[in-house]
Amino acid sequence: MKNRLQAAVLLSIVTLLGLITSKADAALLIGNTEDNNIVVFDESTGTFQGNFTTPGLGGLQAPDALMIGPDGNLYVSSGGNSGLNLFDPAYPQDSAVLRYSLTGEFLGIAASGGGLTRPYGNAFAPDGSLFVSSFRTNQILRYDVTTGAFLGVFASDNNSGLGSANGLNGPNGLLFGPDGSLYVTTQGSANNISGGLTFPFASQVLRYTPEQVAGLAPSQTPSVFIDQPATLPESEFISLLGLALAPTDDSLYISDFAGGIRQYDLVGNLLSVLSTNYTGTAPSSNFIGSLTFGSGDNSDDLYAVGFDRTNANLGSVLAYAGAQGSAGTFSGDVFTSSSLIRPIGVVAVEGVPEPSTVAGLLLGLGGLGLARLRQRRSQIRL
Repeated sequence: MKNRLQAAVLLSIVTLLGLITSKADAALLIGNTEDNNIVVFDESTGTFQGNFTTPGLGGLQAPDALMIGPDGNLYVSSGGNSGLNLFDPAYPQDSAVLRYSLTGEFLGIAASGGGLTRPYGNAFAPDGSLFVSSFRTNQILRYDVTTGAFLGVFASDNNSGLGSANGLNGPNGLLFGPDGSLYVTTQGSANNISGGLTFPFASQVLRYTPEQVAGLAPSQTPSVFIDQPATLPESEFISLLGLALAPTDDSLYISDFAGGIRQYDLVGNLLSVLSTNYTGTAPSSNFIGSLTFGSGDNSDDLYAVGFDRTNANLGSVLAYAGAQGSAGTFSGDVFTSSSLIRPIGVVAVEGVPEPSTVAGLLLGLGGLGLARLRQRRSQIRL
């Protein structure tokens, strides 16, 4: 009897350890700008799975853009401060792109220096170099992530950060298209001569040609791929932010911080609009961060993150089955969680190990009986 009991206990322990270290089929990694950490959500059920990183791991501060690199690691824009005066002696000097393994281990700094100030978007170029948008200096900078070397300024507003018409004014999301073109969203911001942040220009999507990306043509003058669109009924201003390429490689989805997701074909024609006003207020009381398409069985689904500015920046995951939805009324799925505080960055990935804690295990087990995300509508989880 004693041996049977010991065997049963051993089997239970082995089973528990196996479950703890098992991999999620599809997960969303989400950055909390106010908690300085990254968390994991189950992509299919919307359940919170636990912390991917502890707060501040590796110097993580105000994480923004998240991206899986060609090496399979996670790259996160970190540090700086969007609103402080640039000439303030207390302005943080910690702007960097940090690298983590898909087990949450800090692997070091992938990019820093060269004048990088409040990094937002990042993207790997066809030649393997890392492009990073430096929001407060109105520049796109290049880095060698293998050596950490700064490779130079790819593009700027050509006006020392003071901005220029149809220029690189407050660069945000970066994305390389199928032909090697670089797309960048701009928020229309610039610095004044006193170092303060202003918003005197249009929020646009700019395009740099493959020849400009490769250094075969000057990068001083990008083309305006999308000029500032009209505001949506749910929003009061325009601030284009996130970029995602459709799985069919034939269109771009662009999130607007003030509200809404717009889809354009690769010649700049508007194809559709998705409402992101999950709070149902007029104007919307929730802001929107980045967006990503899912992974695995969910690869056609579009995900975004948002937060309610009238409710302590409580965050939510938004999901659109098949990237479809209504333009006038939010019609996706929403999962609100107290574990999300002002989320901005989000990326989908297959095979992320579950957080190796009993709490994470129990949360994962709690979600096993839930229906698929695409079958759920407007559900709240705290």
